[in-house]
Amino acid sequence: MPLEPLNTLSATKALTGLKRGEFTALDLTRACLERIHARDEQVKAWLSLDPNAEQEAAKITADDPRPLAGLPIGVKDVFDTHDLPTTYNSPIFANHQPTLDAAAVTMLRAAGAIIIGKTDTTEFAAAGRNAATGNPANLAHTPGGSSAGSAAAVADFHVPLALATQTGGSTIRPASFCGIFGMKPSYGLISTEGMKRYAPSFDTVGVYGRDITDLELAAKVFDLPAATQSGPFRLGISYTAHRAQLSPPMVALLDQIGELPMVSSFELPAEFAQLDDLHRAVMFAEGASTFLPLSRTASHELHQDFHARIQSRTADTMREAFIARDAMSRFANQLENMMISSGIDALIVPAAPGPAPLGRDPGNPIFNAMWTALQMPCVTLPVAKHAGLPMGIQIVGPRANDGQLLRIAGELFQHIKTQEHANAPI
Repeated sequence: MPLEPLNTLSATKALTGLKRGEFTALDLTRACLERIHARDEQVKAWLSLDPNAEQEAAKITADDPRPLAGLPIGVKDVFDTHDLPTTYNSPIFANHQPTLDAAAVTMLRAAGAIIIGKTDTTEFAAAGRNAATGNPANLAHTPGGSSAGSAAAVADFHVPLALATQTGGSTIRPASFCGIFGMKPSYGLISTEGMKRYAPSFDTVGVYGRDITDLELAAKVFDLPAATQSGPFRLGISYTAHRAQLSPPMVALLDQIGELPMVSSFELPAEFAQLDDLHRAVMFAEGASTFLPLSRTASHELHQDFHARIQSRTADTMREAFIARDAMSRFANQLENMMISSGIDALIVPAAPGPAPLGRDPGNPIFNAMWTALQMPCVTLPVAKHAGLPMGIQIVGPRANDGQLLRIAGELFQHIKTQEHANAPI
């Protein structure tokens, strides 16, 4: 048995221990369940747990060749699961039991993962009801949304890996608030079949782990593009056009990161300030279409947030969405060309305005939505704390450059740790 409690192991370390026979999948699953039972009355990360998880774990042997064999995983409750309720945190679907798994869940099960339960989320991962989940660093603060439960479950040592989603900033921002590693892959590389859709132009499957190697492990399971190069890299750092919305602690952190030898200032063109509005134009137009059927069949149970979006649906707003999609595509090409011409492999940008705010509000996605709009891969690195609350930076790379971005993010994180930037007072 390892010296540290099994539930605190990263996914990579846990799998290594399982393969070596240092402990069993049942040992690991029980350790995770014990942590959940001890803490979740306070953290409230889970909406349901699999009563058969231990029986499933007992069948996993050390010689199981599957890449995630015996690893307990949490799944955000917007993914269909054939053996657990899928409620979307909506009263409309309180008793909803799918007959099939979502594609992402199917892939995790095929890799040998044990789906230990479903995690809390903002209603439909969109608006309406906030998750009840608290931030493990300070339960009075939000863990971020909409992937609140998944982020908190990994941060509080309930499970080593969890599925998230992002339509605006719902994977990257909670990772920053909770002090864990998070990845939003390039758009469209992981199937969203069987996942509750909000804005199909942006909806992306994300993942949380406690180490960059955990994200690399998930990337292999989902067959994301592998790293293409090794050796030195150059990074650009940008406070973006929304610098005025950054908290002083986040500005100080970015200032410190900007002193690293492989980092140089990178100015985004002024017109990129439009991206947040462009993103909202598409998200709200598509969201209105997504929730229109529910307004016709479950009007009284549908939260007013969604009725408001549906009521704003006009020919003009639909036309604006088409124009916005065209503009976002041009911006993505422009930025990638700028990075190539500048010799920049990836960008460092804020993952959130600062530490997690009080309450249960999901938090401001202003520093996430633009990258979701550009459909680029993003990785959160947990590199600092302020007043006991975590803060992260976000690494962004060209589309379909996911493996390379993970390599760069991992090496950057090690460099930051070596230079003790993460431990400097912020």
